[in-house]
Amino acid sequence: MTTLAYPAALTRRSPQWVQFVPGTLLLAIIGLAGKVTEESIAAYGKAHHLTLPNIEYVLWAIVFGLVVSNTIGIPAIFRPGVETYEFWLKAGIVLLGVRFVLGDVVKLGGVSLACVALELAVAIALMTALGRAFRLSPKLISLLSIGSSICGVSAIIATKGAIDADDEDASYAMAAILALGAVSLFVFPLIGRALGMSDHAYGLWVGLAVDNTAEATAAGALYSDAAGKFAVLAKTARNATIGFVVLGYALYWVRQHQGKEIDNKAAFLWQKFPKFVLGFIVISTLATAGGFTQTQVTDLANLSRWAFLLTFAGVGLRTNVRDLMKQGWRPLVVGVVGECAIAGLTLAMVLVAERRLSL
Repeated sequence: MTTLAYPAALTRRSPQWVQFVPGTLLLAIIGLAGKVTEESIAAYGKAHHLTLPNIEYVLWAIVFGLVVSNTIGIPAIFRPGVETYEFWLKAGIVLLGVRFVLGDVVKLGGVSLACVALELAVAIALMTALGRAFRLSPKLISLLSIGSSICGVSAIIATKGAIDADDEDASYAMAAILALGAVSLFVFPLIGRALGMSDHAYGLWVGLAVDNTAEATAAGALYSDAAGKFAVLAKTARNATIGFVVLGYALYWVRQHQGKEIDNKAAFLWQKFPKFVLGFIVISTLATAGGFTQTQVTDLANLSRWAFLLTFAGVGLRTNVRDLMKQGWRPLVVGVVGECAIAGLTLAMVLVAERRLSL
């Protein structure tokens, strides 16, 4: 019996980056489908002199992703690439810094930053109280509290390792946060328009109340371009606190003898700090200093939109309704009640700031 010897070139494994290609292409196809749908509806209305609702590509991309995820599902070959949506989100925010001179950042204002600090305290206190009332496990309460107060799934993942939480608790917390994030895309713009909110007020509200950065960016963009800018600024301010809040929870659980010891607090803060926030600041600083020509500003802004195109497709693709329903009712109830309360309280906070404190 003879054994065939294959050339080494044929048996060599493919480069690691190849595994991301199919899913990334899927993100691009769904994102482009959303853009084409928006433009086609607008063109049809114009050609036939019809006033049709202007549903932006942001929502179409998310809806198309939801349809795929909840019907045929996502085959394993596409999953690594689909998970890159977070990379595209962060890249989009960094590139978006070219549209923010430091004067724009200052426009967020001291009142808005005070609202960010107040939101953190309110969200943590509220989720902790609700979690205890529904007798959730203590570490699940911690995950829900930090997820709802800072940046959703990213904060939950960062905290999970820091407090040595179980995978099941992390899954429950992420399911609750994801469910509410998907709903916010449809509800927030309707409420904002019903109340006649300004771009600044609405963007600030979204940045305060919507947990995941992707959904906050999308919900802001669905209202207006200016509202999207304020939503990104407020959400970025929340994101910047993640290292400090995670450190606080980690130290608490260490004192309870149920967490990992922290040898170097400064190193821990640097590890948990979202680096894309620094990238946003660097690009914004360069734009302020005139480091880009107008053509370069336009090109980088367009690249940011392309990155968000893939991001919004990923938001829909990663949301599987059946999986969310399997996680149990108590964490979801705590998430629903807590997030609705946080949204209501932050809305009241923003409306008061707008009318009485010249937001």
